[in-house]
Amino acid sequence: MTDPLDKVPTPDPQGSDPKDGGSGGGHGAAVAAARPEAIKAIPVRHYGRWIGSVVVLALLGLLVKAFADAQIQWSVVGDKLLDGTFAWGAWETLKITVLSMTIGVVLGAILAVMRLSPNPVLSSVAWAYIWFFRGTPVLVQIFLWFNLSLVFATLDLGPIYKNEMNDVMTPFVAALLALGLNEAAYMAEITRAGIQSVDTGQTEAAHALGMKGSQTMRRIVLPQAMRVIIPPTGNEFINMLKTSSLAFAIGYGELFLRGRQLGSRTLAVMESLIIVSIWYLALTTVFSIGQYYLERYYARGSNRTLPPTPLQRLKAQLTSFRVPSQVGGKTV
Repeated sequence: MTDPLDKVPTPDPQGSDPKDGGSGGGHGAAVAAARPEAIKAIPVRHYGRWIGSVVVLALLGLLVKAFADAQIQWSVVGDKLLDGTFAWGAWETLKITVLSMTIGVVLGAILAVMRLSPNPVLSSVAWAYIWFFRGTPVLVQIFLWFNLSLVFATLDLGPIYKNEMNDVMTPFVAALLALGLNEAAYMAEITRAGIQSVDTGQTEAAHALGMKGSQTMRRIVLPQAMRVIIPPTGNEFINMLKTSSLAFAIGYGELFLRGRQLGSRTLAVMESLIIVSIWYLALTTVFSIGQYYLERYYARGSNRTLPPTPLQRLKAQLTSFRVPSQVGGKTV
């Protein structure tokens, strides 16, 4: 009795098929015919993007045309842009910004620790401070400090210092106290959020090693919290740079006041505002670049790869627009 498996044709080791007389051509043709055709990908056409781009460019063109046709003495802008008046005003703006921000950062860190303290008196005082300075406008606070002589006629510190309050509370001092103390309220909340972002296990481990509370805060918590604190602090500094213009209301000679004085003296109001805007844009751009590199520095502990620098991004954008060329039949 024959085995049914003997009737099954065995394939030729060379790839031939018994049905086509031992030739492997038919089998290869069948396999080739069974293969799907290569997909021809057709990119989706985003007509809305092109329409939106045309609309935006048209609006920008109309805006440029409006400024070009306006009666603006651009020669005044060019002559006064680097004038000593505005350069000195920019220096005063930068000076009060740095000093006010220093007060805000230092006092804000102290207030943040007080807010997190288990002592109810310290936490309540810190909460009341933040509540008041965040709840009242900066301009009002500037006038409160500038008119402090209506409440305290003299500043009497005993044998250390004594003077009339009008002589003490100059426009610079009033603006410095108002901006610095107001900023401290915001920096307190930023610092508190950064401290609370650090896992409590880090603190417990430090205490297990015998570190005191101040050592743990200085060596363990704050270095890790910096990557959360730095970005909003940079934003606050740039915001402070612009908020300092409110000091013009009490006669402090910062950048905006210099522009107003030039505009009222020469009637070149729009030209003065354009010069002031250029100066503010230049200052904020410089500090924005510094903020970026500072954030990049503190991101080393959390990111495996650091984000690209602006120059690296620009280089990547330029190379992405390179026209492909044919080399050896291949597109490169």
